[in-house]
Amino acid sequence: MNATAVRAVTPATEVDNRAAYLGFAAAYVLGHGAAALSRGTDPVVVLPSWLPIALLAAGLLTGTAFAMTASLRAQRAATPERRRSEQLAGAAWVIGFAALALAITGLTTAFDRPELQTVLWPAGSTIVVGLIYLAEGAVRRNALHHNLGTWLALVAAAALFVPGAGFFGVLAVVGGGAYAVAAFLEPRRLASLAR
Repeated sequence: MNATAVRAVTPATEVDNRAAYLGFAAAYVLGHGAAALSRGTDPVVVLPSWLPIALLAAGLLTGTAFAMTASLRAQRAATPERRRSEQLAGAAWVIGFAALALAITGLTTAFDRPELQTVLWPAGSTIVVGLIYLAEGAVRRNALHHNLGTWLALVAAAALFVPGAGFFGVLAVVGGGAYAVAAFLEPRRLASLAR
């Protein structure tokens, strides 16, 4: 008896977020982790002030490139309605971060507290990302993406209650860890769609 294995194929319109999630996990763990270790009244390590932001930026750029590539690849086989939904979700990124920039600039200027940008940008960015993931998850019917967005938005908001360098530690461990867990679960999600 000769059996032929049939390989399950994920739908061409499905976005595979594994690489993006890993890029963002690295950004959070390395960037925010470096900030957590090198800031505060008694830093664990002394790092150049530019290093945490450089690590964060490198991971964010990597994750963003992977996310855009995966989304564009999935749109090729999508219906016009799905493409339009993806384009609207894509516009939310620009709108969300433009609004965040205005809000942070307005708050720090109106209250003459420019030092607040140090926590408002990481927390605000993570909240915006989380909310957009909620929307993308709903549009794509992707519960993992939706749940990751929920987690990120809530963690970033709650992290604002943590004083000093601990704020960055929360984002590194709990935010970066969430991305790592999502990257681990993504193959299972994709496999379930291929059945």
